[in-house]
Amino acid sequence: MAKKRVLITGGAGFLGSHLCDRFIKEGYHVIAMDNLITGNLENIEHLFKLQDFEFYHHDVSKFVHVPGELDYILHFASPASPIDYLKIPIQTLKVGSLGTHNLLGLAKAKGARMLIASTSEVYGDPLVHPQNEDYWGNVNPVGPRGCYDEAKRFQEAMTMAYHMHHGLETRIVRIFNTYGPRMRLDDGRVLPAFLSQALRGEPLSIFGDGSQTRSFCYVDDLVEGIYRLLLSDYALPVNVGNPSEITIKEFAEEICKLTGVELKVEYQPLPQDDPQKRQPDITRAKDILGWEPKVDRAEGLKRTLEYFKDKIEVPTETV
Repeated sequence: MAKKRVLITGGAGFLGSHLCDRFIKEGYHVIAMDNLITGNLENIEHLFKLQDFEFYHHDVSKFVHVPGELDYILHFASPASPIDYLKIPIQTLKVGSLGTHNLLGLAKAKGARMLIASTSEVYGDPLVHPQNEDYWGNVNPVGPRGCYDEAKRFQEAMTMAYHMHHGLETRIVRIFNTYGPRMRLDDGRVLPAFLSQALRGEPLSIFGDGSQTRSFCYVDDLVEGIYRLLLSDYALPVNVGNPSEITIKEFAEEICKLTGVELKVEYQPLPQDDPQKRQPDITRAKDILGWEPKVDRAEGLKRTLEYFKDKIEVPTETV
C-alpha cells in the first residue's frame, strides 16, 4: 500500500519540526512547508536525506499547491511569540486568515483531513480559571496582542465553517505553553529567555511582579496529544497542555537552581494585555483522546537545558 502523505506547514519551526519527526517515525510521507521567517532549516536538516521527506519553501498566505494525494494537513505556520508577531502583525494576521483559507481549500480539493494549531491565547487574559474549551475568552481585539489572538480565533471560526458547510474533516488543538529542544533562544518567551540569561550569568528578566502564572508542557507530550487528536473523530477544540501551574517568580527560582546560578532578577514593566493566569483544563483531552502529559517539568527542563548549552556561548571565568 502507498504511504499516507501529510503536509505540515511551519514545518521548520519548533513544533512543526517535531511533528515532522513524529510522522516520519510513524511511516508517513512528510511534506514540510515553511517561509522561514521564524522557522530554521537546521531543525529539519536531518530529514533531507530521507526519501519520504520533502520541503517546500513557500508562504501559505499565497496560493498553495501540492502535487499528488494528501491524507492530512497540519497547519502550524504562524509566528508564535510576542517578539515576532509584534514585529510582523500583518503577516501574522494573514497566515491565520488567508493561509488558513488556502489550506482549507487545498484540504477540500484533496479530500484531506486538516488539523489547525490554535492556542491558549484565544482565552486572552482569562476570567475563568483553569481554562476549558467552553470558555469564550477575554481578548482585546485592538490591543498589541490582538494580531495573534484574533488571527487564531478567526482561524478556528473559518475551520468550523468548512467543517459545518462543506463537511470537511477538521480538528482544532488549543496549545498551551510548550517547551523543549529547537526553541529559538531569542524568541522572547519566558523559558528560552530565562535559560539563556542564566547560562550567560545575566539577571533574569521578570515582567511585572512575577505573580502571573504559566503551565509548561514538554514538546513530546504535546506532539503525542496532537497525533491522537488528528486520528480521533472529534471536531471541536481540544486543549493540549500541562496543568502543572507555576508563577513566573517560582519558575525563575527553578531555572537558577537547575543551572546552578545565583538568583538575580531584573523587574520590567508588564506588557499590555499579558495574561495573569494560564492553566489548561485537560478533561476533554483525557476523556476523548486518553491523553495526559507524562514528562514532568524537572525532567523536561533538564532535556531542554542540554540543547541550550550547545547553542549558547557560556562565559568562562578567567583566572
